Amino acid sequence: QVQLVESGGGLVQAGGSLRLSCAASRSIFSINGMGWYRQAPGKQRELVAISISGRESNYADSVKGRFTISRDNAENTVYLQMNSLQPEDTAIYYCNALIVVSNREYKYWGQGTQVTVSS
Repeated sequence: QVQLVESGGGLVQAGGSLRLSCAASRSIFSINGMGWYRQAPGKQRELVAISISGRESNYADSVKGRFTISRDNAENTVYLQMNSLQPEDTAIYYCNALIVVSNREYKYWGQGTQVTVSS
């Protein structure tokens, strides 16, 4: 198991930047996937970015070129650098850990952090 705590959300004007942090309660070195999801009001939760075993990163098309996910294994922390923010990026952002054991997937979630982008 792993507990995740997000921070770094807030209110920013369009075109601005924020960096989200996700602190894990244990080493993330062996965690298969560390990612960020978001959920806007009235919409389903969607994948924003994921770091797979620290070697590959994938992004939603809507954030490619603007957002960057990174992992600091020494600090057991995952970051999401968000640049050129737009109002449509407004959502609650959730950190996610994916652990695969014996071909079974276990997902863990943080409590979420609100990001609001004003126009």
